[in-house]
Amino acid sequence: MLSKKLFFLRYFIELSYKGKNYHGWQIQPEDITVQEKLNKALSKILNRTTLTVGAGRTDTGVHASQMFAHIDSDKEIDPDIYIYKLNSILPSDIVIHNLFKVNANAHARFDALTRSYEYHIYLGRNVFLLDTTWQVYHQKLDILKMNEAAQILLSYTNYKCFSKSKTEVKTYNCKITHAMWKQKGDILTFHITADRFLRNMVRAIVGTLVSIGKGKTSLSDFIKIIESQDRCLAGTSAPSQGLSLTSVTYPENIKYE
Repeated sequence: MLSKKLFFLRYFIELSYKGKNYHGWQIQPEDITVQEKLNKALSKILNRTTLTVGAGRTDTGVHASQMFAHIDSDKEIDPDIYIYKLNSILPSDIVIHNLFKVNANAHARFDALTRSYEYHIYLGRNVFLLDTTWQVYHQKLDILKMNEAAQILLSYTNYKCFSKSKTEVKTYNCKITHAMWKQKGDILTFHITADRFLRNMVRAIVGTLVSIGKGKTSLSDFIKIIESQDRCLAGTSAPSQGLSLTSVTYPENIKYE
């Protein structure tokens, strides 16, 4: 007798989360993560074990205003009904915004074209922003110099010096297409976009750029750091709470027609 072949429909989930209470996105053996919470909620609602594949991973304490994940389902999913159900049982710091059918071979991670992050620094003290900013209040920053250094980043492709040590990757090459600091009032925000990012990369870049802003590292030193490919020469990683994944883009034809 021939076994019955199962067919699955693939869906993308768009969500956001505040990372304070989680050990990052990706499932960990003994720590609470966003992916674990989402998998459990989906499995309960769909009445079958459901595993998500994320667009990437965020570290402990890092936030996401836009993250995507994909799932496979053996039945049609009504977006409005299931978005409501998911948001009813998920913790309040995880929110589902959209759910839509995509082509069968669409992949949340491998089909992503770009990813964008923002890092927020508060220039002063604000108790209401402790969970979402790095508060720098004891020294002024030379933002012009920090932006000069940010533009230097675009001239390189190998960012091993900003990668977490002892991480297994096939290449340290990334294509950064945008890197800039913008100030609005007391909030200083670093915007960066690339096709991919290494583990801890953005926080290591921010920490090094802040060192330049404080006058501790020169622009020529910054170039030497990048070309050295040595993580020990780059600055200390910026605290996790100031970092947010803000955008993930995909080809226009990824949605199921």
